[in-house]
Amino acid sequence: MNTRRLRAPIVLPADPACSVIRDGVVDIDDDGRIAYCGPAAGAPSPEGALVTTLPGILLPGLVNTHAHSPMTLLRGMGGELPLLRWLREVIWPAEANLRPDDVRVGMTLGSLEMLRHGVTTSAEMYFHAEQMTEAVLATGGRVLLGSPIIDLPGLDWHAMITETERWIAADGLRFGPGERVELSYAAHSAYMLPEEALRLTAESAAARGALVQIHVAEAPDEDARQRAEHGSVPLLLDKVGMLDGRIIAAHAVHLSDEDIALFAARGVGVAHCPGSNAKLASGIARLTDLRAASVPIGLGTDGPASNDDLDLWEEVQLTAMLARLSTQDSTVLGARDALLLGTRGGAEALGRNDIGALETGRWADLVHVDVDDPAFATGLDVPDEQLLANLVWGAGSRRVRDVWVAGEQVVGEGESLRVDRDKVQHGVAEAAARIRG
Repeated sequence: MNTRRLRAPIVLPADPACSVIRDGVVDIDDDGRIAYCGPAAGAPSPEGALVTTLPGILLPGLVNTHAHSPMTLLRGMGGELPLLRWLREVIWPAEANLRPDDVRVGMTLGSLEMLRHGVTTSAEMYFHAEQMTEAVLATGGRVLLGSPIIDLPGLDWHAMITETERWIAADGLRFGPGERVELSYAAHSAYMLPEEALRLTAESAAARGALVQIHVAEAPDEDARQRAEHGSVPLLLDKVGMLDGRIIAAHAVHLSDEDIALFAARGVGVAHCPGSNAKLASGIARLTDLRAASVPIGLGTDGPASNDDLDLWEEVQLTAMLARLSTQDSTVLGARDALLLGTRGGAEALGRNDIGALETGRWADLVHVDVDDPAFATGLDVPDEQLLANLVWGAGSRRVRDVWVAGEQVVGEGESLRVDRDKVQHGVAEAAARIRG
C-alpha cells in the first residue's frame, strides 16, 4: 500500500501556535500515521503516492474529553431539573432498565453523531463497556473507555475495579485497528465512592499506566461532606494518590485557588464542559485561571441527555463566549485558543501525544471542512485571524464533509461509510420507547 497524500488550500496542524498552512499537504503512511504535514512546496516527492485534492480546510479530529454517549437513548429526559435531582429522579431509574444491546445501539448512534461533527476521539464513562467497544469499532471512531466504578445499591465497586483489571490483562491498555480503543478506570466521583474505593482505583490504575476519569466539583452542593472532611475534593483525591497518575477531572467547576494550584502541580487534566454546565446551571468553570496556571485543559460535551448533543464545535464556541462573559474581557480567549482546546488541548488533558494534532508520528485522525458556505463567503484568501474566526465562530461543524481515523476514511460527504445511520436511529427509537415504559 502506497503513502496517501491529502492536499488542501488550508491545513491547520494544531501546533502550539495554531499555524495556518496555505496550500498544505498531509501524508499518511501504511500504518495510518502522519508521515508529513506542511506546505506542499516543502513536501517529499509524491511519486507513488495516491494524491487526493480537497477543497477547503484540513484539521485534526476534535477530541471530546468527557462524554456518556450511549445516553442518546435518554436525550431530552428530565431536562428541566438541576443536576442531582436529574440524576436521582430521572436518569438512574431509567438506566436501571438498560440492556447491553441498548447501550451498544446508543453508543453507535453517539459515535456516528460525533464523527459527522468531526469529533474523532471521545473519553467515555458508561455501563456495558464491551458493547460500547463493539459500537466504536463498527463506526471506526476512537475511544478512551471506562465502565463506571460507583457505589449504588446492588452494585459492587470492588468487582468493578477487578473487572477493569481483568479486561486490561486480557486485551492490553490499547487495542483494535489503529489502537482505536484505550481502556481506563472510570471512578464516578468522590461523592459516589468511599475513600477506600478511590484509593484502590488510584493504585490499580497507576500500576497499569491507565487513565482515571472522574467527575470533580461539578455542582456546588454535590460534595459538601467531602469538603467538610477534607477541605475539597481535589485535596481528597491527592490524599488517596489519585493525582499522582494520569487523570482527567470532568467539569471542575467549583475549585478554589488552592485546588487549581494543586491540579497544576500534579499535571491533572481538566475536561471543561461549558454546555452541560450551563444547561444544568452547575456554574461556569474558572477557565482563565486554570489556563493561567498551565493546567492541561480539553473540552467535553458530557452526555447527550445533559447537553443535549455531541457537537464539540459548540463547546469550542461556548468556551470562548463564557470565558469572555465571566471575565468581562472580549480578548481573553480567541478563536486560535478555543480551537486548540478542542484538538491539541484535549489530547494533552487525556495524556495522549498521538492524537489531537497533525504531526509526524501521530495517528492520521483528520477532518475536511468544505467551505461552500456563507461563513466563508469572503473566501480563504483572507488574513489568518479572519479565516480562523470564520471557521470557529461562523461555520463550526456545519460543513464537516469527510473524516479519517487512523488514516481510514469513515465519513464521506457527511455520512458514515461504515454504518447505516437510519437503521441505528430506528434501533435507538425502539430501545428508548421500551426504557420509557
